[in-house]
Order: sequence, then C-alpha cells, then structure tokens
Amino acid sequence: MKRTAWLGILLAALGVAAVLAPFASSWPDGLEKVAETLGFAHRAEIGPLVSSPIPDYGMPGVGNSRLATTAAGVVGTLVVFAVLYGLVRLLVARRRGEDARTE
Repeated sequence: MKRTAWLGILLAALGVAAVLAPFASSWPDGLEKVAETLGFAHRAEIGPLVSSPIPDYGMPGVGNSRLATTAAGVVGTLVVFAVLYGLVRLLVARRRGEDARTE
C-alpha cells in the first residue's frame, strides 16, 4: 500500500475520532450495566491490575471534558494506527523474504 493511502486512512480515522469522540455516551457499557443490575458492580471497585494511561476515555490534565475525550480518542487512534502500520510492515517484509527464498 502506498504511503498516501496510509496517510488518507490515518487522516480519516483521526477525523472520525476527533469529531465523534465528544459524543460518546457517559452511560455504563453493557457489562457494567449487567453488573449494576445483578448487584456485583462493587467487586470491581478494587481497582485495575494495570493502570491505564488514559483512564475513562479522558486525557489526564485536560480540564474540559469534551476536549479531554477528543484528545483521548485522537491519541488512541494514533496508537492503534502505529501498531497496525508496524504489524503490516513486518508481515509484508516477512512475506517478501519468504517469496525471495522460494525463487
């Protein structure tokens, strides 16, 4: 895939994250709702095993909640894109190496 295609995909993903992230629901997700309904949500209050760098979809240190959510969405998109891009590059390089050995 050409770099311009990758750049287009990244810009589209960042646009979606920046525009839609502030409209994320603050209501509990499905698992949290079930835990509250069945009465065992308090067991999760012990805390996570590993702390999150962006807890509760809000960027630490940003006072405005909508801006914090947007920043978290953009940073999350960049991290996922970087991991995906690196994985694809690795797999393509590995495949090219295998193709060269079979010739």
